[in-house]
Amino acid sequence: MSMDDEGRERQGLTWQVGVWDRISQTYLREIDSRFAQVVEKVVERADLRAGQRVLDLGAGTGSVAVRAAPLVGPEGEVTGVDISPEMLALAQQRAAASALTNLRFLEGRAEAIPAEDASFDAVLTCLTMMYVIDRAAAARECARVLRPGGRFVASVWAGPDRCDIVLLQQTAGRFAPAPPVPGVGPGALADPAPFLAQLAEAGIDAHVETETLGFDFPDFSSAWEVLAGVTTADLSPERKEEARAAVRALMWPEGDRPRHFRNVTQFIVGQRRS
Repeated sequence: MSMDDEGRERQGLTWQVGVWDRISQTYLREIDSRFAQVVEKVVERADLRAGQRVLDLGAGTGSVAVRAAPLVGPEGEVTGVDISPEMLALAQQRAAASALTNLRFLEGRAEAIPAEDASFDAVLTCLTMMYVIDRAAAARECARVLRPGGRFVASVWAGPDRCDIVLLQQTAGRFAPAPPVPGVGPGALADPAPFLAQLAEAGIDAHVETETLGFDFPDFSSAWEVLAGVTTADLSPERKEEARAAVRALMWPEGDRPRHFRNVTQFIVGQRRS
């Protein structure tokens, strides 16, 4: 990697940490419950057993980790890793409130997982890989920390034509400045084939399973604040209103009313080669 690439990657990481820190309270209050079905399906596909060691990569507020910890029991352990200190603080509070003693959280990123080789029976990453800056490095790291035969499960959104949350966020995002690194965002793995190839090269054989999941918002304003508030926070009032008008015209053409978000979710399910 050149010095210019390293600089852009550092800038991108700083930008991402800032975004996730700013959205952490909204995520806990508004998003976690709406993503609960996705969390459930990720954990279900992991087929966790008592005594296993599990990595929740991109743990956020701890939804996957808190759900996985009782399944592996007191003899197992779940480690949650995230780049956002604010998200991790909320995850730790959540774990403490649940009285879970087999759960820990660490600051770190997918490209440099803070764990030893072959230390996990399963790596779970729920709606995280779309935002990873260097997915090839992340694939290598996931393979490195998985034991031979260990399970890998990731969830990612489909494209805007099949996933309403991506449609809203990409429509609003067209009015905001481009992110400092390319190829990241909610629709970045709409075509998961390149990431499957990166996993295979790293030693994880995986396939894609698709399910249509969803959630609801009572009106346009609530959906806008939750799903586009941070993306458009720094826009001028005029530019922000242009973005709001574009989303409203596209997704609420019949006026302000409750809306169901239909989200095709892609589950990347794999196994570390022996």
